[in-house]
Amino acid sequence: MKIGMVCYPTYGGSGVVATELGLHLARRGHQVHFISYAQPMRLDRFQDNVFFHEVESPTYPLLEFNLYSLALAGKIVDVAKYELLDVVHVHYAIPHAISGYLASQILSKTSPFKLVTTLHGTDITLVGLEPTYHPLVRFSLEKSDAVTAVSSFLAERTVQNFGNNIDIQVIPNFIDADVYKPTPCTEIQRKICQEGERVLVHVSNFRPVKRVIDCVHILAEVRKSMPARLVFVGDGPDRGEAERACREMGVADHVLFLGKQHALPEILSSADIFLLPSQQESFGLSALEAMACGVPVVGTNIGGIGEVVQHGETGYLAELGDVQRMAKYCVDLLSSSKKHAAFKTAARVRAVENFGVNRIVPAYEQLYASVLGKN
Repeated sequence: MKIGMVCYPTYGGSGVVATELGLHLARRGHQVHFISYAQPMRLDRFQDNVFFHEVESPTYPLLEFNLYSLALAGKIVDVAKYELLDVVHVHYAIPHAISGYLASQILSKTSPFKLVTTLHGTDITLVGLEPTYHPLVRFSLEKSDAVTAVSSFLAERTVQNFGNNIDIQVIPNFIDADVYKPTPCTEIQRKICQEGERVLVHVSNFRPVKRVIDCVHILAEVRKSMPARLVFVGDGPDRGEAERACREMGVADHVLFLGKQHALPEILSSADIFLLPSQQESFGLSALEAMACGVPVVGTNIGGIGEVVQHGETGYLAELGDVQRMAKYCVDLLSSSKKHAAFKTAARVRAVENFGVNRIVPAYEQLYASVLGKN
């Protein structure tokens, strides 16, 4: 098949999943054409069957605002027409689904393709609910040939917000268990912690919904019981506030801000617990990546996190903002080497068996075949 993959190129979960999906589809013999305004950050090396098409938005004095959605539709038309795409798979509803639909209508008589839309979270639970965008999102979902969501939670929320006439298939996010795996790295361990310290890690884009300050509170509580260090990976608007909180709580010497990193498997493998105290998560891809590296998760029982993390087996889940309980769960896990080892093993097994690439990517292949009438 020839597949167009439309996504945001940034560090967000939707871009990561779209890029990894496209790369794995290419390895399985499909031709994949990425369409975005910049090269996806994980599209960082040559691979056969993978092509990138950059969307350029012309600027004119009359057009005060960037018309990216129209430029994207035009680029999809161009790629679909000349590359003879079978499927255009858009990730994140705003504005990709609308642009994809517009392109499909333009080419309906000459170079038709099937439109698949995957919902990732805030495109439905936040941005898509804006009164300006709501009817557009609903229309684009109704007109897509197939709609998927990354969790049952998100599928249910979509039906609640946009109507029960939208057929949604749940295909969860996935990990490559050959990349995300326990990786002994004593050099990184020496860099990030002192001898005898237990390591808590948090990876995110530091948006307010990630509640990174809660991670600092959790560390402060854990340190009342044992030596511990907190490692932050990523960057974003709340980083400055997190740094101030570390100083105010007197734990700045025990917190390490690494910024954006590519060596995630090695960093995660050096951690004892992954923290995910988010206010909103439709899936929790970062938690899955940690589990694949054999790291138990302590986080909030919010959204789709509970579909990834099994409470009492691969980690612990608490109510939103309950940093005391989350800290208690951390201490409980770290105080028993036997329990911690059991959780580490269970986390890895669940990640591989339920969310491995060899289980999830074929589900997308079957979906494409279905909309193309090949099943």
